Amino acid sequence: MRLGLNIGFVFGGDDHLDHLRLVREAEALGFAVTWAAEAYGSDAATLLSWIAAQTTTIDVGAAVFQIPARTPAMTAMTAATLDRLSNGRFRLGLGVSGPQVSEGWHGVRFSQPLLRTREYVDIVNAALRRETVAYEGKHFTLPLPDGPGKALKLTVRPIRDHVPVYLAAVGPKNLELAGEIADGWLGILNDPAYLGEQLTHIKAGRQARQLGLDGFDVVVSTPLMTGDDLQVAADPVRGYAALYIGGMGSREKNFYNALAVRMGYAEEAKQIQDLYLAKKHREAMAAVPFGFLDSISLLGSKERMAEKLTAYAEAGATTVAVTPFASTVEQRIADLHTAAEALELSGVAG
Repeated sequence: MRLGLNIGFVFGGDDHLDHLRLVREAEALGFAVTWAAEAYGSDAATLLSWIAAQTTTIDVGAAVFQIPARTPAMTAMTAATLDRLSNGRFRLGLGVSGPQVSEGWHGVRFSQPLLRTREYVDIVNAALRRETVAYEGKHFTLPLPDGPGKALKLTVRPIRDHVPVYLAAVGPKNLELAGEIADGWLGILNDPAYLGEQLTHIKAGRQARQLGLDGFDVVVSTPLMTGDDLQVAADPVRGYAALYIGGMGSREKNFYNALAVRMGYAEEAKQIQDLYLAKKHREAMAAVPFGFLDSISLLGSKERMAEKLTAYAEAGATTVAVTPFASTVEQRIADLHTAAEALELSGVAG
């Protein structure tokens, strides 16, 4: 099992410089990959290009490029460019986002997300193989049949024969799709005790191609906070958990709320969502149970983290992508060192 680093978004100020410091430290510590995200602020491609130019060994990954934000051909162009500029260090994470962002920000209907994702990945992979792309699907048709367009081939050659594709997936059907068409899965709110249930669906997708999990990268995402008092260490994670469970979507369609329900927190998930949607954000944060926060995070001492990393490895994780939550970049760097020491102590590094 390897460690990764989630750097998230650029919100403003010197965030990008702090991100670079963290990535360089992670690279020195032997982390396998750093992941950047996008929502409706900073885009991931620009940030990853900037980071790739100032690193040499750590992989740079999109977690994720939003499917409604780019045509599949544009994503293939971006992936090929990033793979070449990084000398073969790019990982392409994709996700359909949610109805609010897809329809509200990008103006793309959030319809048939599974089929849309399947068609999108088909086209991206064909383009990255440098095939002449002609595709006839329900959501994508290339070239358009009633105009002057013609089938084209990508002119940029990626460094590698295959750029690895990851899917961000939460629900059972999406997990199965990730197993079937992707090289890895980007998880979130990951409890090692529930990971086996999620991998059951991924395995079903792999079996559709007569494949096992060998070579499939199971990336779990975990907040990281050191400290002797576990309750205090967990507090900075409350806002993150409350946002996803309570506010990432509408009352009728919030994939993360549904995940918390499947994980056994139905009553708590409803309360958090009710409070969050009523704009009682502090109360929503307070309503997130410590047990939930502890289950999805690396909290406390090096020894305690080593036990958690062992649990992740035994449950089937191949990469643990940590998000440091400390308030200063200096403390976040120190926490990366603790995580690296915990992985060595656990004996599951590989």
